[in-house]
Amino acid sequence: MNIAVIGSGGREHSICFKLKQSKQTNKIFCIPGNAGTSAIAENINIDVLNFKSISEFLKNNNIKIVFVGPEVPLVKGIKDYLEKKGFFVFGPSKAASRLEKSKSFTKQLCKKYKIPTAQYKSFSSMKGVKEYIKKMNTPIVIKADGLASGKGVFICNNKNEALQKCKEINQGKFKSSKKFVIEEFLSGEEVSYFVLSDGKNYKFFGSAQDHKRIGEGDTGPNTGGMGAYSPSNIITKKVEEKIKQQIIEPTLKGLKKLGCPFVGILYAGLIIKDNQPKLIEYNIRLGDPECQVLMMRLKTDLLKIILACKKKQINKTTVNWSNKKAITIVASSKGYPNKQSKVSEIKNTKKILLNNNQYLFHSSTFKKSNKIFSSGGRVLNATALNKNLKSARDICINMLKKINWKDKYFRKDIGWRAIDS
Repeated sequence: MNIAVIGSGGREHSICFKLKQSKQTNKIFCIPGNAGTSAIAENINIDVLNFKSISEFLKNNNIKIVFVGPEVPLVKGIKDYLEKKGFFVFGPSKAASRLEKSKSFTKQLCKKYKIPTAQYKSFSSMKGVKEYIKKMNTPIVIKADGLASGKGVFICNNKNEALQKCKEINQGKFKSSKKFVIEEFLSGEEVSYFVLSDGKNYKFFGSAQDHKRIGEGDTGPNTGGMGAYSPSNIITKKVEEKIKQQIIEPTLKGLKKLGCPFVGILYAGLIIKDNQPKLIEYNIRLGDPECQVLMMRLKTDLLKIILACKKKQINKTTVNWSNKKAITIVASSKGYPNKQSKVSEIKNTKKILLNNNQYLFHSSTFKKSNKIFSSGGRVLNATALNKNLKSARDICINMLKKINWKDKYFRKDIGWRAIDS
């Protein structure tokens, strides 16, 4: 079976890595892919938003299954477009993708179905903002309403800073929307919780904890993610029942009632305090870098899971996970997420042993004249599977140390809460 994976990050590289292990996989095409995916799939240089060209390519190459990695094509309606042409797209419709596209939409859904979340108010202008902020306790959370590549959330320690962030968003800092949400700050332990849904049934698809901050000790500005580990060590059976009954099930039920049943992977960003989970946000796809650790731990054939979703029979499929721990450390260009280094060569990647227990997933890389280059941002993901989380982290650090790249930056403390506790 021929499969297309849409995207160019470490998430998509790890999806190709897992699909490659399926006996049912014939050929994988990655659109557009990166230097890493080119080793296990055929990269196709088509823009992820050029749905017409993608459709023509799928037809010409006898591809029936499409796995969409990033959120932007999903929000723009790639599923709706391609499924009208007869392809199965593993991912939600444009309507269901509003869960990630709009913080306001999700908050309204939470309110309607009594899903536990932070108190909030949505704004489309600065009218009434100052007065609302005055009434709040600090810290205050300001969120861009639309997509912001993981950089649209600000935890403000004083009211002037909160007001300034609202102004920046309203003046168009994020092109997707000038709207924003002001929320109360929730303290507790953050966790990523994933479920598979076929539109009728759903199944748990792993947990992880990621590190958004650029600096060690979880300091500095937010990023798209500097590392992650799986499984989370804070979800008890009692807490998981609450997650399912109070958050996941009402959400899926609500979308179904709106006429847009969710198909694909739903990612709930949660905060847990005193055994009570609350929803921070939803993503409508696998996280990056959480996907990398989940793919490393997943034992069940990924293509088999996708085909079960296609048949709306995910409830009949058993999803098995390794009992080992997985960790991924992201290497970014120096200066990320503010100033980013220019194109630079990455050497020695061939010196790293790659197998099912340790792998180097690529993100912002490309090949030229048989050499590998970084194009800035988050660039490489050293990922390892081991019985012990600290040992897995040590493997990742050693992998990254072997790489000769002048712009390399990575955190050495990923997983510190779980390892040091």
